[in-house]
Amino acid sequence: MSEKTLITSDVEGIEKLSIKYKELNDEVGKIIVGQKKVLRDIIITILSRGHCLLIGVPGLAKTLIVKTFSEALDLKFNRIQFTPDLMPSDIVGTEILDNESSGVKKFKFIKGPVFANMILADEINRTPPKTQSALLEAMQEHRVTAAGNTYILEEPFFVLATQNPIEQEGTYPLPEAQLDRFMFNINLGYPTGEEEIEIVKRTTGIAQDTVKPVFSQKEIIEFQGLIRKVPASDEVLTYAVSIVKKTRPETADSPKFIKDYIRWGAGPRASQYLILSAKALAAIEGRYTPSRDDIKNVADAVLRHRLLLNFNAEADGVKIDEIINRIFE
Repeated sequence: MSEKTLITSDVEGIEKLSIKYKELNDEVGKIIVGQKKVLRDIIITILSRGHCLLIGVPGLAKTLIVKTFSEALDLKFNRIQFTPDLMPSDIVGTEILDNESSGVKKFKFIKGPVFANMILADEINRTPPKTQSALLEAMQEHRVTAAGNTYILEEPFFVLATQNPIEQEGTYPLPEAQLDRFMFNINLGYPTGEEEIEIVKRTTGIAQDTVKPVFSQKEIIEFQGLIRKVPASDEVLTYAVSIVKKTRPETADSPKFIKDYIRWGAGPRASQYLILSAKALAAIEGRYTPSRDDIKNVADAVLRHRLLLNFNAEADGVKIDEIINRIFE
């Protein structure tokens, strides 16, 4: 395939998306200092119709990033604070007995906070698996089932979940099935010294910037469709699949360090997400087809929650990101 498979309107759409992406960075940058790669990965996830997991210590503005994005994208935003006593009905909704004007009693469904375009699942690992799983159907099918009835969620729909990596007491690790639903696992690092000075300046004064909407709801849905049209060459497709296959210790041609340190490798969904996110990365940068470098640039976020380290890796202090880097070497 080549970029010639794109029709004129698609080429114009990619050019428009690239301009809009720069505007989005400018708007979000009014509130969020630094974290450029994090912001890039979130918009890639949204354009790819995926969901992402944000992992970082307290105070790194995870919640603020998501809220600022919802304002810049002009979307309905709901925050769900996950706690040990949270019930599935607190997320999906519940039925109540309602007295109608005619005097007839009838069950009425009251929608839960999952009925929004952008959901912040704050500290998702603080609630038991039964409640965590209430999001599974919504994330995969974009619908929820309550009391035998199915309700379709409004598009676009994304879940951005946060986790604190340093506090494990009173938490419930996400099941592998749910982790696999997340397209990206994004690590938030500490700001640089200059960035931290700027953060303090902005947050300890009187003046506060506001964010203007850059994308409309309709435009996001159109751009999501456009990303699917971006062609990927057979070479790039083969490259992405070969990278994922190398993460599987049972594969004959996987490297020795994979066999030594990995208990379980990535599945086919990783290959799909590598290609989709590479397409989105190319498009926001104004390019009409993804390259091998695009695969490399998104691989850490796609793979880091899909590889399970074994005891040898933990004993030797080997980290997931080191393994991913070595695969590309």
